[in-house]
Amino acid sequence: MERVDAVIVGSGQGGVPLAADLAAAGKQVVLFERRSLGGSCINYGCTPSKAFLAAAHAAGRARQAAALGIHAEVRVDFAQVMERVRSIRDRFNQGVEQRLVKAGVRVVRAEGRFSDGQTITGGGVSVQAPLIVLNTGTSPQLPEIPGLREVPVLTNLNFFDQKNLPEHTIVLGGGYIGLELGQGLARLGSKVHLVHRHAHLLNSEAQQVSDVLAEAFHRDNIDLHLGVRVDQLHYEQGIYTLHLSDGSTLTGEALLVATGRRPNTDALDAPAAGVELDEQGYVKIDEQFRTTAPGVYAIGDVAGQPAFTHVSWEDYRRLTAILKGEDRRRDDRVLGYAVYTEPQVGRVGFTGEQAKKQGFKTRAVTLPMTYIARAIEWGHDLGFYQLVVDSETDRILGATLVGYEAAELVHVLLAHMQAGSSWQLLEQSVHIHPTYGEALPSLARLLT
Repeated sequence: MERVDAVIVGSGQGGVPLAADLAAAGKQVVLFERRSLGGSCINYGCTPSKAFLAAAHAAGRARQAAALGIHAEVRVDFAQVMERVRSIRDRFNQGVEQRLVKAGVRVVRAEGRFSDGQTITGGGVSVQAPLIVLNTGTSPQLPEIPGLREVPVLTNLNFFDQKNLPEHTIVLGGGYIGLELGQGLARLGSKVHLVHRHAHLLNSEAQQVSDVLAEAFHRDNIDLHLGVRVDQLHYEQGIYTLHLSDGSTLTGEALLVATGRRPNTDALDAPAAGVELDEQGYVKIDEQFRTTAPGVYAIGDVAGQPAFTHVSWEDYRRLTAILKGEDRRRDDRVLGYAVYTEPQVGRVGFTGEQAKKQGFKTRAVTLPMTYIARAIEWGHDLGFYQLVVDSETDRILGATLVGYEAAELVHVLLAHMQAGSSWQLLEQSVHIHPTYGEALPSLARLLT
């Protein structure tokens, strides 16, 4: 039995910097990783998907430039697109390994599991430590469709290993993974059918967001099948046949399943350490990431935190401060996120409905993209900006931006909210003309 200062299980975007910092401070640190270093973000999520979308959206914009009088012939080399995606992924992955080696972290390439409350075992190695941090993330959740588990399907785990573009693709799921990858395939030349059991896309967002995305997908020749389920699935000679609850039938050479996530806790043997899980299998934590076992913490989406890289990274910063005795909590920063469809969805804080459920008295205003000079001039007039404020204090409570590069623009609202700004401060700001950002003071001005 080896004894060290800390054990990290999982090399996601919280676990890696935490391990590196602890090792750089002179601690003996062991990190267990059963797959590729860097977690979902680098290997199966942010990095490859955004490299993939860089090509897809370039193709889509070229085709849509016809509205500006520019008629382009687009030829997609899918094999080259995917080779570039994998090369970027591999380079980032190697960077993670180099960082850990340089910091002096011992990496065990094996699945780590609890032997007891202070011991992790895997790959023939057993390590005991007073500090154990779980950062094991999540994996694709396959829906309960008869026969689905017996056929080869695409998920975000293997999507980026493709070398040939499917002529027809069926996408199950209308969340951000299904929307991003589905639109990307369509823009690269695959005929895409998207099936979603809810009545609108991104069903956790407002209906207005779904309506804009549905129109965008229509322009990309994507067929939407909303509010339906898959009753039967057949797979023969490389062809998938899906029978839907509305009586329709779909066929395709590829089936992408993006219907949800499940926590990577099955292999941990959490009961052996006294680490409690909730009914969905997520690690239970308190406001400072403590599990129900002394000395064991959990960060990132395995602990039910919002499933975003920037959240996991901030969890690392939070936990680092907590271990030093500082007062940080799991939700002590304004949360923003984005969906990288085109148009993009940029979100921060509450929607109007969410704010009301939290007991706020609210005011909300909306500005269509068709009212924004830059959007009209550049032909990006699909979408809207919406602002929600507290009617009693005038503080900004949230914003939803749907439009070109909304993921960049939403940071303006995030910074205002983190600073506790009122909508009047935003309204008084002089933004540059003509820009998309110029519309934010105009949006706030609707409250006057």
